Amino acid sequence: MFKYTFTAPGPAVHRPAVPDLLGRARAALLRRIPRRASAPDLPAGDGPAVCVAGGFPAVRAAEVLRGRVAFAGLPPVDLGTGKIDWRLDPHRSRSWALNLHALRWMGSLVVEYERAGDGEFLDRAAAIAEDWVRGNPRGGTGVSPWAWAEHPVALRGPALVCLSAHVRTAWLRRSLAEHGEVLADPALYRQGHNHGLDQDIALLAIGRRLDHRAWQELAVRRMTASARLAVDAQGVLHEQAPRYGVYVHRRLGVALETIERCGLAVPPELAARRRSLESYVAHAVQPDGRLVPIGDGPAGVRPEGFPAQPDTVRVFDAGYVFGRTAWDDPGAAYYSIRFGPGRALHGHEDHLGVTYHARGRDILVEAGFHSYERTPYRRWTLSPEAHNVPVVAGAAFREGTATRLVSSSVTPSRQCFRLADDAYGVRRTRTVLVSHGADLMAVLDEVPAGSALRSIWHFDPSLAVVSVRGGRVVLAGGDLRVTLVQLSPASGLPLGGQEVEPQEIATGHLRTARSATVLSPAAGSVLTLVVPGTGDPQVACSGGRVTVRTCGGPVSFPLSLDR
Repeated sequence: MFKYTFTAPGPAVHRPAVPDLLGRARAALLRRIPRRASAPDLPAGDGPAVCVAGGFPAVRAAEVLRGRVAFAGLPPVDLGTGKIDWRLDPHRSRSWALNLHALRWMGSLVVEYERAGDGEFLDRAAAIAEDWVRGNPRGGTGVSPWAWAEHPVALRGPALVCLSAHVRTAWLRRSLAEHGEVLADPALYRQGHNHGLDQDIALLAIGRRLDHRAWQELAVRRMTASARLAVDAQGVLHEQAPRYGVYVHRRLGVALETIERCGLAVPPELAARRRSLESYVAHAVQPDGRLVPIGDGPAGVRPEGFPAQPDTVRVFDAGYVFGRTAWDDPGAAYYSIRFGPGRALHGHEDHLGVTYHARGRDILVEAGFHSYERTPYRRWTLSPEAHNVPVVAGAAFREGTATRLVSSSVTPSRQCFRLADDAYGVRRTRTVLVSHGADLMAVLDEVPAGSALRSIWHFDPSLAVVSVRGGRVVLAGGDLRVTLVQLSPASGLPLGGQEVEPQEIATGHLRTARSATVLSPAAGSVLTLVVPGTGDPQVACSGGRVTVRTCGGPVSFPLSLDR
């Protein structure tokens, strides 16, 4: 057992409320940092070790002490209690390898030492850190590419700072200085990205520990400039996934506390940008408390601390419509619609896509987020076919195409939105009408003459198809019945020929379930009605209008929805 000089435990570093998000690295970020001719000189300054709650995941410290770790929802792995093989990747998982090198699990041992005062936890934490430092020289031959990738560096820095509060050794101080140099390097900085925020938090903590004023000031300047790029005036995070809005909001909370504890002034704009995220996240939370899984966000996430907003329907210019019948009612109806700039960062090719939640249940869902592993399934979850969208038959999809919100009409009982793009080389138009009270969603998809489309509808795995006939698909799950009806907008007559295919939907990180997917027949235009709560809705067309008798009463609207 290695022995180190350490101080008495200080105030406990509380475990974070934030779920472990280290599996969010992207392959393009695996940059190898050039070998240094020599290690940096020891800095002369000495400041406090600023350790802020929210830095480390909750782990079973006793198991880590015995060399057993579990990352990214994967089965535990025995690393042993001696030297560690830092090139280990037993699950062939990018997320697992990133977690290994981030050393936040080592930081959890420091947390346990501060809580219980048991020196065995601190000794093991120091041994792990020293083994990592000696086994992963920057630019060294055979070193894992994850060792010095920018995100593991950012996440590892605060763990080393917290260890340094109790362990006073030259190797740790040199490593902190080396981490600071890497974090301050503008060529490796992810401006406007959640990784960049983590880099700034780490640089600020290291700068304070080493009394390096320039690093501290740089970190705060970069945080503010990045927040200006990342969070727009309406509070939308440009990473195109509400789940990352939750992450960045909480990491900004860590950043603000770190700034204050370093004795610096919190920039008002930085605090304001963090507050503005709250509206975006709150509107993305379904009535059952789960975040709608748009983009790279696993299903089942339940964010806390985002209060109800004044309005029940909100259009965000960056590409989201969120609507609900009421706040603080688990049985309320809810929907989302996607448009806006082309796919970027954690977004999917989900433009024109909708989700629908009614009667306390998910109705229309998307393939969601499964993992960041480079698999055919991951690639499929990003594609249009994994979402509730119209695809143009026989045409190639053009990735990264922007979609426009052409018009919108919002009243308390009914909302209508018209969107358009040319993602398949022709004008693709979708009009979405949602009735609240008498729950119903109507969607009109259109392409020009000479082209044909097929609309795709993914139903929640809890719903199974019980009948397909006459342009109707009836699904059931427990005591809930849902009916999909498709009509020809030109005539108002039923449009038959639906196909039902089983599809694997991601129900969480590394979890899937079989779902019923309905494909419309190919046509120039298709009007789709989704009626929750009944397996036999009466639908009548007369004089260019449709009347649907729902469980909540009749709903009438023109076949063109918005005209």
